[in-house]
Amino acid sequence: MTSSSNGLLAQVSTAHLVSHLHIMAVPAMLPLLPAAMQVSFVELGIAIGVFNVVSALVQAPLGFLVDRVGARRMLLAALALGSLSFALLAIFPTYLCLLVAMGLAGLANGVYHPADYSLLSRGIVPERMGRAFSVHTFAGFLGAALAPPLMVGAALAWEPRWSFAIAAGAGLIGLFVVGLGTPEPAKAASPATTEKAKVRARPLTTPLGTLAVLTLLFAMLSLSTGAIEKFSVSALVQGFNVTLPAANMALTVFMFASAFGVLAGGVLADRTDKHGYLAAGAFALAAVFVVIVIGLPLPPLLLALALGAIGFLTGIVAPSRDMLVRAASPAGAEGKTFGIVSTGFNVGGVIGPVLFGFLLDRGLASGVLWASVCFMVITTVIVLVQERHSAAKPALAVH
Repeated sequence: MTSSSNGLLAQVSTAHLVSHLHIMAVPAMLPLLPAAMQVSFVELGIAIGVFNVVSALVQAPLGFLVDRVGARRMLLAALALGSLSFALLAIFPTYLCLLVAMGLAGLANGVYHPADYSLLSRGIVPERMGRAFSVHTFAGFLGAALAPPLMVGAALAWEPRWSFAIAAGAGLIGLFVVGLGTPEPAKAASPATTEKAKVRARPLTTPLGTLAVLTLLFAMLSLSTGAIEKFSVSALVQGFNVTLPAANMALTVFMFASAFGVLAGGVLADRTDKHGYLAAGAFALAAVFVVIVIGLPLPPLLLALALGAIGFLTGIVAPSRDMLVRAASPAGAEGKTFGIVSTGFNVGGVIGPVLFGFLLDRGLASGVLWASVCFMVITTVIVLVQERHSAAKPALAVH
């Protein structure tokens, strides 16, 4: 990739790191917030649900706006608004302010996927797209991985409001980095076409059925991995006799392994056009490891290794997921397409916290992990169906 492409990737990846840090800011502190705010897990699930409801409602319209007014402008506005939301929560750490802050952060979150993928699709050559997507997603997973040690560490050392201040500060850093960027790129020129540069045709329009399947895929991904990312610590402590430090360490290993799994997945995504089969195999194996965690009493080291394996395998899926969506997106309409299908993340983000919070409040901790297994199996089926549908289309060279 050229230096300009590398610069663009660095800026967009920084924004994505911040977005995932913000997504995980409240879930990372779930074991501490019930006592700090005098609320139940369901009430916290509702607050997280507010974030996702707002994102789900605004993401598709914001995707259209990204294509119309410019992805970089929208990205700067999102970083500013995200910082403001957590700054408010740091100043007023109450449950009512939490609901308001989650609504504002949800509005900001609705910008990131359409804007990021629009910038990357226009500024990165197709032959490097899988690796660019993987670096971008790696940064997001890294942001999520940093959330538990940063947020919980600050809350334990001082109090929760300082955790929210750190989240606000991260947004300001992202705003500064993206603000230094170059003007929005035109479509990147591809090197001379070779046999290896042949990929599936980009459609002129995306069929509604394809959009529906991909949106459902994103919802199932959100539910299956969200159970582990956001509720596994509470589930392990409550139902599996795991200490809070051991559970938090296992989650941190999961997060970092997910990030490195994304990098491996990016290399694989550029070496095959069978993205659905790659994603299905990785997710099916991840489900097996979750069953092992449920069924066997694992010591802390083996528990961390098992969650690390789950994280690595689910991370491998991310670039192939993005390539499936890009293949279904008309050129120049990436913001709209990613904006629509990414609402699936938010649908899962609305259902998941309330469902998993309900299970924890009823003492059904193992149900959280069993639900993750079920959603992983459904995800495997969906990507296999989408792969077969995509494989029926002829391949041709990108010009």
